[in-house]
Amino acid sequence: MAGVRATARIVARPDGRGGTALPTLEGEGPLALRRTRASGDEARVMLVGAMSGPLGGDHFTVEAEAAAGATLHFGSAAATIALPGQAKGEARYDVRLTVADDAELRWLPEQLISANGSELYVTTRVDLAAGARLVLREEQVLGRAKEEPGRLASRLTVRLDGRPLLDQELSCGPGAPGGWDGPAVLAGHRALGQILVVRPEFAREPVEARLLGEYATLTPLAGPGVLVTALAPDALRLRRILDEALRTLG
Repeated sequence: MAGVRATARIVARPDGRGGTALPTLEGEGPLALRRTRASGDEARVMLVGAMSGPLGGDHFTVEAEAAAGATLHFGSAAATIALPGQAKGEARYDVRLTVADDAELRWLPEQLISANGSELYVTTRVDLAAGARLVLREEQVLGRAKEEPGRLASRLTVRLDGRPLLDQELSCGPGAPGGWDGPAVLAGHRALGQILVVRPEFAREPVEARLLGEYATLTPLAGPGVLVTALAPDALRLRRILDEALRTLG
């Protein structure tokens, strides 16, 4: 049995009146998109899961573009739960983001939960123009309450003005390379996350590296970007750490 294939597309452009229009807002199957109330010049889009998933064999893709002068805020109504399915093979979830000069994208979905027996590979690729702004949050929870996780692999690739800014990959759960749960990686924690903030002013006023608690760090990148990474025992405490980090960055 083949898995579900679904794609969601968002394009944000200035509306000519000081706000942001959404000339493209299309979702398929489980990827339902809704425009929600926003303030200021931004447009807000919510991903509303219409079905369970991704299940084994599914392939979901979300594409978003913020054109010059647009401000797009993306969120999701609930956590995404990777589950085992009737179709064999891993599920895939691909995110493709493009942000133009003088545009801003705030990509803030809810957590991704890797349920026992699932196999999911997530790729996020971001292409930023030189003057683009980005806030991107990723949160991953390994297993539901009192449950062993499934297999989860993720890769985040960010290019700024055509050059690499960040490229990292992580694999956790059964079948992952040895040591993923050891003291040098997750150290027994079951929630991990990061926030990437890219702003042109960071090139002029770099942010200093520092600890944000016992299991969280703020690291400047080789470019106008800052990466916050954190571990926590559960999703609630992870969100608190990341929210505080974002407030620290203003």
